[in-house]
Amino acid sequence: MAIRPIRFAVNHYRDFLLYALLMGALAWFIASGEQSMGYQWKWYRMSRYLLQITEDGWIIGPLFQGLIVTFKISGLSLILALFFGLTAALFRLSDSFTARLVAKCYIEFIRNTPLLTQIFFIYYVIGPVLGLNAFGSAVLALSLFEGAYASEIFRAGIVSIHKGQWEASYSLGLSQRDTYRKVIFPQAIRRILPPLTGVGVTLIKDSSLASTIAIYELTQQGNIVASDTFMVFEVWFTVAAIYLAITFPLSMAVAELGKRMRSREQ
Repeated sequence: MAIRPIRFAVNHYRDFLLYALLMGALAWFIASGEQSMGYQWKWYRMSRYLLQITEDGWIIGPLFQGLIVTFKISGLSLILALFFGLTAALFRLSDSFTARLVAKCYIEFIRNTPLLTQIFFIYYVIGPVLGLNAFGSAVLALSLFEGAYASEIFRAGIVSIHKGQWEASYSLGLSQRDTYRKVIFPQAIRRILPPLTGVGVTLIKDSSLASTIAIYELTQQGNIVASDTFMVFEVWFTVAAIYLAITFPLSMAVAELGKRMRSREQ
């Protein structure tokens, strides 16, 4: 019984040592690059672009202001993406040929064209017709794009439910709507929740393309700060660190959620 704790401790210290060596190698690589380029880092100037302390209190810097806009875009786009995804999935499973054709064309068009092209098309072509500004165009483009991928997740989760559940529901006199709402969705949500959470993580990163239509989210604010200060490396490393600080914990949460869902099914 005492061997297992000893092995755990050995593996723990080995992982810690490997991590320390990796961080040391990374620090050496950055220092070597600084010397070869003749570049002097100016990290001490970056704090003002994140948070500033004044006599009136804390002032949010431009990078954190952009981060707030990123959260707004990502949150609204995620809600619409789930709506579009669920609608397209139900259309794909419908008995109507027209509904299946519409869903198929939507999914294939979105998944086989670049997101950047879709943002430009919606902003310059569809946006003026619908009266959408840059923010609304970005939200619509991102939600349609992620909705196409979410639809396949919804469809896979619904199809994975055993046919016996459908037959039992119909034998009890439930309508198709009640079958989805009371029987199928409660079971499917356990299987599709982890990958749907992953869609939210991807959406946060894809929202950086909204900067191409002059939305002052995190990436655009970083571009402005880098242009004004010429601190290209410091700014973009900071922007990357902010994205990493947001998406990495979410990715870990998705992985843990998937493990718990699988353990409950077993």
